[in-house]
This record gives sequence, structure tokens and C-alpha cells, in this order.
Amino acid sequence: MTHAALDLLRDRWQQQSTPGRRSDDARLVLLIEGGSSRGAYSSGMTVAIERLGLLPLFDAVYGSSAGSLNAAWLLCGRAEKTKHAWWDPRVMRTTINPMRAFTRQPVVDTKHLVHTIYTQVMPMGFQDILDNPVEFHPIATDALTGKAADLHGMIHDIPSLQTALRASTAMPLLAGPPVVVDGHPYVDAGLSEMVCVRSALAQKATHIVALRTTREDDLPVGPSRGERVVLSRWFARHAPGVVQTWLRRKELRDEEEELLATHPACLQIRPPLGSLEVGRTERRPAVMRAVVDVGIRLALTELAAVRGAVEQLP
Repeated sequence: MTHAALDLLRDRWQQQSTPGRRSDDARLVLLIEGGSSRGAYSSGMTVAIERLGLLPLFDAVYGSSAGSLNAAWLLCGRAEKTKHAWWDPRVMRTTINPMRAFTRQPVVDTKHLVHTIYTQVMPMGFQDILDNPVEFHPIATDALTGKAADLHGMIHDIPSLQTALRASTAMPLLAGPPVVVDGHPYVDAGLSEMVCVRSALAQKATHIVALRTTREDDLPVGPSRGERVVLSRWFARHAPGVVQTWLRRKELRDEEEELLATHPACLQIRPPLGSLEVGRTERRPAVMRAVVDVGIRLALTELAAVRGAVEQLP
């Protein structure tokens, strides 16, 4: 298959191209979509990229919400080693617990995830991420303006990296109050950008590989009446600048899809029609493992040819 992004990947692979040592003037970026538990799809896709050794061919990795976590595991070289986190009860049942809503505790505890799971249970290579020449761009939503915010320039050490990961995944209501970075409040990236394509294009991306967690028939929808009743109060109190962005959710998603579909050098890898639908707080081991496996197979099929030979699929 001829595709501009794949052609660039092949050229860079053949030339053993690495960041800072390119023979082309392109800017090739990897966009990783989130969606809370649905991020298991894009997690599997990052495993394929790691397995194929393709990460150094990219100039930057952008992540939205759970996509930022997947990007971090890829950038520290531990995507495959930690893929089981998606179905490990030690991780999923302590990070996501709907019963905590009755005690006004975060249903999705990203503080526990980043500062306990990622340091004691499944240590993340934070310094490896900082040292990686491939740029890391976790996206969040500015709680005061409602605009997408690239936290790349605010990351300078391990604590600031950990805070950026929490800010990108700070889902309204479910994950508690906004996360403060450099004195400014931020909430989940998905409120302003699900796939980070606007941010990437604004920073001169010429070629794109987008790891998606939504199927083609997962059409964007606006907030339901129930969401308007519950979340409008939360936004008014904690993130007043996000209200209009949230109300325009369908319009913004439609614009993203249009940008991705019409870009001349954008390769999208996304779950096929009929694949499992995953809720934001899904944590059943069998479901999560199956979703990760689907992501691996999809990305291997799409990207293995970059190296000139189709890899053995699991």
C-alpha cells in the first residue's frame, strides 16, 4: 500500500534515521487517542510500534488523556512489558472504582496511578522519557479558557512530568478537581482535543500516524441532558472556562475527524467495525486483555511492512 506516512517511515528505517540526524525536512508525529479504559486499544498499538522498533523514526509523540499514559510507556521503552496493567486487578481495581462515587472520592484515581502504581507496582521510566530525543507532548485542557494546552514546555524534571500526566487525564467529576501545573489549573485533554491533531498541525507536523480508540461508526455526540445537569455544576465550580468547549463537543470532534480524514499524509489505525465497545470505567480482565490484543494485531498489520517484511502475528 502506498501512503505518504508509511513511505516516510520506510525511508527513515532504511536510512537508520534518528532525531537530530534526519536527511529529510519532514516532521513526523505520532498521535495517541485516549478515552480512559478505551485507551487499551491504543496501548496495544504502541506495543506494536515498540516491538517493530519504529519509535526513533518519529519526531514527536502527542497524547490525549489515557493516550498520554500510553505515550509515556512507549517513550520509556516499557509498552510491552507493562501491557498487562490493563487487565491486572492491582492496577485497574485500585485506579478505577465506581463505588468511590458514594463517598465523594475520585472514581478514577490518577494520583494513585501515577504516584503509587507507576513508582512502586509497575515503575515507569520517568527519566528515560525525559532523556528520549523523541519529543513528548501531553495535552491537557486549560480550565480557565477551555483551550487545548500542550504541556511539553512545562516538563523539566520527574515531578513536573508526573503532574503533566495527571493533568492530561484529569477527567471532570470522575477524577476529582483540576490538576495545577505552574500555578494554573488543567483538566482532561479529551474535553478540547481527543486526537491532538490541531496541536500537532499548529506545530508544523507534515506527516501523521494516529492511533485511534474509536471506530469509524463511533459518531461524535453532544452532551446528554443528564450530563448537562450534572457536569454543568461541576464546570461552573472547578473549570468555568471549559463550559462552552464542552457544549461544542460534537462540533469539535467533527472538525478533528475532518482534519484527520483530509490530511494528505495521515495514517489512521483504528478499531474495526464490530470490535468491542469499551466504557470509560471498564475493568473486566477478559475484555481489557482482548482489546489490547486487538490493538497489537491492528498496528502490526499496518506497520510491519515498514521494515520490509511482515512480522509474525501473535
